[in-house]
Amino acid sequence: MANKRIDDATGVETVGHEWDGIEELNNPLPRWWLWTFYACIVFAIGYCVVYPAIPMVKSATAGTFGWTSRGALATEMKAADASRAGLRAAIAATPVEQLGADPKLLRAAIEGGRAAFKVNCVQCHGAGAAGAKGYPNLNDDDWLWGGDIATIHQTLEHGVRQPGDDATRMSQMPAFGRDGILTAAQVQDVVSHVRVISGQEKPSASAQRGAKIFAENCVVCHGANGEGNRMVGAPKLSDAIWLYGGDRATLTETVTNARYGVMPAWGARLDPVTVKMLAAYVHSLGGGEAAPAPAPQAVAAPAAATAPQAK
Repeated sequence: MANKRIDDATGVETVGHEWDGIEELNNPLPRWWLWTFYACIVFAIGYCVVYPAIPMVKSATAGTFGWTSRGALATEMKAADASRAGLRAAIAATPVEQLGADPKLLRAAIEGGRAAFKVNCVQCHGAGAAGAKGYPNLNDDDWLWGGDIATIHQTLEHGVRQPGDDATRMSQMPAFGRDGILTAAQVQDVVSHVRVISGQEKPSASAQRGAKIFAENCVVCHGANGEGNRMVGAPKLSDAIWLYGGDRATLTETVTNARYGVMPAWGARLDPVTVKMLAAYVHSLGGGEAAPAPAPQAVAAPAAATAPQAK
């Protein structure tokens, strides 16, 4: 049992416990602590009354204020949308290729696109848009279909290889090895040629044979020198930029089985203004190109002078 006693030095009762001759005095709690404790109890009761706090079977008590975190978020989102309404309306009314004419509007579009990119695009292209194997780097100037803002916008809006969208980016390289178009040895010769024109290997007999096979099967899309063709989304093969890899094993896999990368048609998932802002942001990353010059229009020849008719 506890051996309570009155401490001789302080006149305060002990709690009755002793540890190696040390006894604890049963001093009352400080008044400031007690009042703070009681205030916390009152505050907790009041909080449970006015805010949703007590869990029920399928929900929680609503609280007399009717406040919810979702409602507060919705209110803040509406306020944010209202504050951006003017800029979004201006972006909506401006053709995407003319956004650069208004620096303020372009900056707003880029910042809006940056936010949308973090939500929708970083999963594949990375936080810095540097891409990964099978996902293109958006910071360089290597484009399959083109890097001007209007072309980027079309690619974003309609996606890549999206069934049901007639304007989607569509290209398909034959599976030369899998479909029996080329033998395994011919595939290796083509790979040798591609590695030569991309500066990765020195010319060889295999590359010479591959050049002939390349001319018969590949130049229609990739060009005679591997310069690529944006009209059909055929990549440039003469540089050191690779979507899947430029080593022999990866190139063999590509030529044998082909590739079929896809990208969502963001026009079906996001509103038109957000797609425009995404295009502005991607164009600003470093590889964006100027719009192509319009094709010269034919000028009609002046009409031949006619002789005056006799009256």
